[in-house]
Amino acid sequence: MEFLSSINTFLTENLGELAPLIIVGALGLIMVLVAVPLMLNQPEDPLKKLQRSTAAPKKSKKAQKERLRQAGQNEQLEKFATFLEPKDQEEYSAVQLKLRQAGYQSKDAVRFYHFSQFALGIVGILVGISLVTVFANGQEFDSTQLLLRVLGPGLAGYFIPKYWVTRRVAEREEAIIAGFPDTLDLMLVCVEAGQSLDQAIVRVAAEMKESYPDIALEFEVVAYEMKAGKEKDTVLRDFATRCGVQDVSAFVTVMIQSATFGTSIAEALRVYAGEMRDKRVMRAEEAANKLPTKMTLATMMLTVPPLLVILVGPSAKGIMEFGRGGGVSTGV
Repeated sequence: MEFLSSINTFLTENLGELAPLIIVGALGLIMVLVAVPLMLNQPEDPLKKLQRSTAAPKKSKKAQKERLRQAGQNEQLEKFATFLEPKDQEEYSAVQLKLRQAGYQSKDAVRFYHFSQFALGIVGILVGISLVTVFANGQEFDSTQLLLRVLGPGLAGYFIPKYWVTRRVAEREEAIIAGFPDTLDLMLVCVEAGQSLDQAIVRVAAEMKESYPDIALEFEVVAYEMKAGKEKDTVLRDFATRCGVQDVSAFVTVMIQSATFGTSIAEALRVYAGEMRDKRVMRAEEAANKLPTKMTLATMMLTVPPLLVILVGPSAKGIMEFGRGGGVSTGV
């Protein structure tokens, strides 16, 4: 008992009154971090493996779709799919669409996204605990300050993946907008040369990989889906949804209407490509017109202080010297 009392006294002196609670929380986090790798490396139950191998080959349509959706995914993360994936299909589809708009096409993207949120949240809590224990330098915190310093880094770590994905979506949209006019010009050349729309899409996906890889990847997905036999209207609408760009959505509408009413695809492409080139010129002019306004603040910060020092500095120095000298002395 004396040994436990001495340990308690030592911890209280170094960590404050909440030392036992901090130690228990740190031990709990360490146990979680140790248990997660052990559970990931846990071998498969032989009985389940035998049951799966002896199961009837006939499966329902829903089971076959689920098997195809899960095929090629990380088997280690499969064990934690119950809390690494949203149960609601709409929520799952929304997260998957957001990740695809950010350029993450993997089947494991949703699981890795939620796993990164969980892992970074745990790391943030550990950082917060170290801030109030190891780097506190004997400073005492009340309960509110303790919660803010422990939970603050955890919440920051949890929201870092969301912020990263949002930034990736914005950057990818800008890249698609920048490369879309050139893509339409190349597609127009291919169509006017006698190729069909499917062949033009395949050629665009191959030629644009070096200059605009994001839009080339999307056209490559379109080409594969068309080769797989998916309806062209559905493929083009999915293409517009994945890109999330208004110009691409308008292009898809033009292509669908051209195919529906039997008009020339080459003529529609020529008109729309001209509009995209005009829009690119207008975007460049808009950015150029914004530049003087953005430079005004920087110009003021960089030129006004040195100008004030040059103009006001000598006068200020003369006034200070006059004050230290006690003014001009007058004699009788």
